[in-house]
Amino acid sequence: MIRLHDTMARQKRAFEPADPSRITMYVCGPTVYGRAHIGNARPAVVFDTLARLIRHEFGPDSLIYARNVTDVDDKIIAAAEAEGVEPHVITERFERFYNEDMGALGVMPPDLAPHATAEIAPMVAMIEKLIHLGHAYEAEGHVLFHVPSDPDYGALSRRDRDAMLAGARVEVAPYKRDPADFVLWKPSAPDVIGWDAPWCRGRPGWHIECSAMIERHLGDTIDIHGGGLDLIFPHHENEIAQSMTAHGGAPLARYWVHNGFVDMGAEKMSKSLGNIVGVDELLAQGHHGETLRLALLSAHYRQPLAWTEELIAQSKAVLDRWYRVLGDIEPNDRDIAPFVEALSDDLNTPKAIAVLGEFIGSSQEQPGDEFEYFQGGREDMMRSAVRAARMLGVLNHGKDEWFQGSADSSDIEARIAERDCNETLTHLVARRVRWSKHPATSS
Repeated sequence: MIRLHDTMARQKRAFEPADPSRITMYVCGPTVYGRAHIGNARPAVVFDTLARLIRHEFGPDSLIYARNVTDVDDKIIAAAEAEGVEPHVITERFERFYNEDMGALGVMPPDLAPHATAEIAPMVAMIEKLIHLGHAYEAEGHVLFHVPSDPDYGALSRRDRDAMLAGARVEVAPYKRDPADFVLWKPSAPDVIGWDAPWCRGRPGWHIECSAMIERHLGDTIDIHGGGLDLIFPHHENEIAQSMTAHGGAPLARYWVHNGFVDMGAEKMSKSLGNIVGVDELLAQGHHGETLRLALLSAHYRQPLAWTEELIAQSKAVLDRWYRVLGDIEPNDRDIAPFVEALSDDLNTPKAIAVLGEFIGSSQEQPGDEFEYFQGGREDMMRSAVRAARMLGVLNHGKDEWFQGSADSSDIEARIAERDCNETLTHLVARRVRWSKHPATSS
């Protein structure tokens, strides 16, 4: 049974989808105006791994996974103006880059990738409904959600009003009925991208995009809504307010799942701090996508992850060991029970990686009673290990391809020979030291 930490409940809960044959998961995707950094890659890798686990447990066709693309945004407009091009030139370029970079990390495409610019009609329809129900209002060409109209506002983040206002960095505007009210629709200047709507020619606010796309493609209530911790407030809080008030109080999601930040030293990685490292930069430096993926999974998804050269080197060393043992072996359809149990316990990837490492080591020995369910012996165990590794999204290459991709094969062999020689020399020296101390008992 899968257990997930639900941000709304503040505890781990058994995952019980509304319909096990149609599980729905929505994850906030990229705003496509620049290259993705390794912090942006963490949710893509985390929720790709969760999707693999759900399909393993409930069946390959059980999950509908949607990850949106925000392709209308003030930052996109600014980037287009800076280059003197139309916004779609920026968004198409950086969406292509994003998909290439995530693909290099083994992230499978989601089942649905709705684009904000293709979903304007559902957004307008939801805004009209919110106005009709008294939860939104027009003001000087804008349409705003009236936060005091939702008595449950703040349930996800559990912040008091002052903290919410500070955290949202709300725009002070005289046309707002309440300082916490947020924009659903805003006017566009004649030379800025926009769409005709009942209120004015304009464009949607960020939060309404996700609510409308979820409603259209997945339904009023979905099973899992995911994203980074930084989205809890205001983005996910505002999504909840919009969707629940539009749908008569029906919850937007049964489970809220959030991943932690990637840190560079003591600081969160972010463009505003100027301490980002791009996925494309890491790949250009010769790091394999699987190495970066394993590094991203090396810490529990809800915890901070310190991104260092040492972490990358450790992840590469782990994969080198696994490829030497399993690189040319095809998977079977058996499970390693402790591995699946670790992943099922709130996606505990560090424990799953440790279990798999121990299992691969044991597969090199004659199986004992603890592995008696592997009737095919060592080969059966090794094939199961490959299956488990691929649930993590690694060991998708042959041994020769892996090692040739990271360095010249002759150099690899030389280093292996040097290591073996050093290990032998160390062993001989240790024997000589023992013999000199205990000549009668050493052997």
